[in-house]
Amino acid sequence: MIKLHDLEFEPFISEQEINKVIDQLSEQLNRDFGSKTPLFIGVLNGSFMFASEIIKRFNSDCEISFVKLGSYDGTESTGEVKTLLGLNQDLKGRTVILLEDIVDTGNTLVEIDKILKQAEVKEYKVVSLFFKPEAYKKSVPVDYIGMEIPNKFIVGYGLDYDGLGRNLTQVYKRKE
Repeated sequence: MIKLHDLEFEPFISEQEINKVIDQLSEQLNRDFGSKTPLFIGVLNGSFMFASEIIKRFNSDCEISFVKLGSYDGTESTGEVKTLLGLNQDLKGRTVILLEDIVDTGNTLVEIDKILKQAEVKEYKVVSLFFKPEAYKKSVPVDYIGMEIPNKFIVGYGLDYDGLGRNLTQVYKRKE
């Protein structure tokens, strides 16, 4: 059990399980994009650990960049995505792999989908370490899913509760 701010969290997904899922995703990405020199885009802040592990396991040439968008306040999505930090390279004609720590409401994905289409990328795929099918009501496809999880509030492995918990190497869920 851990306590972050005013909430208690209990162990949910072990570091070993996370690494196994990342290995599987990496094998798929190497197979599907090894010949394309993709641009990986990590969605900050949450994806930094996931993006690092995916990049370390990618066996071909690639580039990495990050975009920072925000829609959370505490444990609730505000429903409004604010662009905080954009991309500064030309994406026209590029193969882009978007790395998300978690897809739940999909509001961030919808915003990034607009940005990438406007930038005229050749193709892009969405890779999410965690996916909450109960919460996801958007139409942007999530092409690679590491693990489907219930619609519970989680922290760890890049995910936070008001700034705390990102550094945890396993994932915890809010104690009910």
